[in-house]
Amino acid sequence: MSASSSSSSSSSRDKGGKAGQASRSPGREILPVEGKRNILITSALPYVNNVPHLGNIIGSTLSADVYARYCRLRGDNVLFICGTDEYGTATEARALVEKLTPREICDKYNAIHTDIYEWFGLSFDKFGRTSTPEQTQIAQHIFKKCHENGELKEQSMEQLYCEGCKKFLADRFVEGNCPHCNFDAARGDQCDQCGKLLDPTELKNPRCITDNSTPVLRTTTHMFLDLSSLQERVRSFVNQSSTPPGMWSANAIQITNKWLNDPLLPRCITRDLKWGIPVPLPGYEDKVLYVWFDAPIGYISITATHTPQWEKWWKNPDQVDLIQFMGKDNVPFHTVVFPASLIGSGENWTKLRHISTTEYLTYQGGKFSKGRNNGVFGNQVRETGIPPEVWRYYLLVNRPEVGDSDFSWSDFGQKNNTELLNALGNLVNRTLKFIVDKFDGRIPPASSLRDSDQAFIESVNRELTAYTEAFDQIHIKEALRLAMGVALLGNKYMQDNKAWELIDSDKERSGTVLNVLANLVVLLVIILEPFIPTFSDLVRDQLRYDPQTLPKKFDLVLEAGHEVGVVEPIFRRLSVEEIEDYRKRFSPPEEEAFPADIRSGRVLAVENHKESDHLYVLQIDLGKEKRQIVSGLRAHYPDSNDLVGKNVAVLCNLKAAKFRGVMSQGMILTGEQVVTPASGETPAVMKVGVLRAAAAVPGTIIVPTGCKLEVKQKYDTKEFARLELRVNETGHAMFKSRRLEPSNSLPSGEKDSLVADQGVTNGLVK
Repeated sequence: MSASSSSSSSSSRDKGGKAGQASRSPGREILPVEGKRNILITSALPYVNNVPHLGNIIGSTLSADVYARYCRLRGDNVLFICGTDEYGTATEARALVEKLTPREICDKYNAIHTDIYEWFGLSFDKFGRTSTPEQTQIAQHIFKKCHENGELKEQSMEQLYCEGCKKFLADRFVEGNCPHCNFDAARGDQCDQCGKLLDPTELKNPRCITDNSTPVLRTTTHMFLDLSSLQERVRSFVNQSSTPPGMWSANAIQITNKWLNDPLLPRCITRDLKWGIPVPLPGYEDKVLYVWFDAPIGYISITATHTPQWEKWWKNPDQVDLIQFMGKDNVPFHTVVFPASLIGSGENWTKLRHISTTEYLTYQGGKFSKGRNNGVFGNQVRETGIPPEVWRYYLLVNRPEVGDSDFSWSDFGQKNNTELLNALGNLVNRTLKFIVDKFDGRIPPASSLRDSDQAFIESVNRELTAYTEAFDQIHIKEALRLAMGVALLGNKYMQDNKAWELIDSDKERSGTVLNVLANLVVLLVIILEPFIPTFSDLVRDQLRYDPQTLPKKFDLVLEAGHEVGVVEPIFRRLSVEEIEDYRKRFSPPEEEAFPADIRSGRVLAVENHKESDHLYVLQIDLGKEKRQIVSGLRAHYPDSNDLVGKNVAVLCNLKAAKFRGVMSQGMILTGEQVVTPASGETPAVMKVGVLRAAAAVPGTIIVPTGCKLEVKQKYDTKEFARLELRVNETGHAMFKSRRLEPSNSLPSGEKDSLVADQGVTNGLVK
């Protein structure tokens, strides 16, 4: 039988929809059950003011869905909660941009989010929203209990005030120059260029985004959650929750401990806004609760919209395990601020037991950007016609569990074609098609199992045990690898036994092999259901068999004579041309011109300049040529041997110039960071490190991602400075939002990056 039997086009499934276990009844009231493992699963509430991209989806909602599905297969009693986070400055700011009211913005984007998650087949038991009466009631209750218990304090603070708008400005209503990198469109809460978190009062040249006027500083009064008095109680909670049987991702522990290792300061939990939950205190009629106080309470209030008996979930720590999924940027609000609020109320809340966090998913080496058309967003995936299970599979196999990962269209196509189509799809299709063609569509009996069959079954059981252990530890990516490992074992068993060659000479043996393989398909339906539920639903239909629970071992459960249904291919091949079309469609329409001729060079030799005690004369190998460069690196690399052999970035189209009589044919690029001592008693110092592409061969062209090279001849240093190249917080050399990378790839297929030496971050390239 041909190995390409399932490569033809499958029936269209691009409409997506809710896939999942038939035993689940969306909308029914779910309550904790005595004697069962009751699992309350939440995924971070997405902001309502934008459309989620693929990184948002894998970071919380999709990962939580996979684990919820696994727990249901395991027989646990699960309540899976999520919803849109709707209050706060981001919503008001978006409403101004779109000329809508905050309520209209929330209604619009809640519908968009709901539609996207339904298409992806996310199996929420309740997908709600935070702008509800239940949210107001519960958030105000927790606030008042904290106030009654003395865990809140009133403090005065300076805040920017717009005299034209006649109001204090929340962080998202202020823009200005970043105090760290001087980016001129930094928001009051964060700079999008360097990534630093900010306070609006830190901005240089601040301006109100509503009327573009310059705000003034005024004193205002707010309520603060006194984290300093709660710190030891929070620390005790963290120590208990983050150790077995509690399971916390390594980055969650690291981020939380970083907060707790320093003294916690009182945290402002009110804002001068209209759109939000009113502060239930006299004198605070014009203020609302800060979104990061009320947003996590949304998990509770959304549960309350699911069942009036919500306290059985949220005030039942002895019977309920709370498991939360999120990206790493949300960690401290879930592990420190939210627990502190619950502890401060003095009530017996169900608090975090397990936490699963992700790093970041990048897109083709850069950031997702709706404005630059860089990346695939949730409302665009169906436009491709690629079914939900392919998207789910790629995001999950590429899940950034312990480090950042990148969405690459070429890798997307390869994984579809080699893993889903060839390894999984062909195994299922060949097995069932052969039964239809040679056994009249009925499962043949397994007359006698040979030692090789038993060995195969044992190998599958080892994978199944490891799969369960990985999932129990919330190692989702590893569990998927093991599930696909079962498919690989099945392919090897099929090839080793060649049932299609035995059909004429030993039909009984052929039937036994097909029986074992058909039962393996049943197992694959179950263990892959958390990851690609639409695939499992389709194969259930083809099998006419509906397994619902995760077995402890691989058994031959299909009765001989069981009739299968219509067998069709599940996956289709994605052509190189199709993938390239998608890559272009979801990338910036035009490449930006880049005038600097930067190449990788290897330092061959370094000598002291005879006429200057701060200059080096370096001999650089640029592949097809060698150049001499004079550089002021002597003070920063006092041992010249530290430079010899390094791969450095060389600006090659710079005008040649003499320095103290020695000709220099280019410039070695460096990252330069001003380091200010914490004490402020000693002057700031300059940290300098050469830019390195460690694996690039000499002569390799270095260009920003998404840019085309248009070299300008006889460049001078002033023209180069106008490019404003910089080094970001991770030490990568950047042109605007684009990383500088060698034009060739590493043997692994990944891109090397241009990174500053000597730990330089957040600085300029010179």
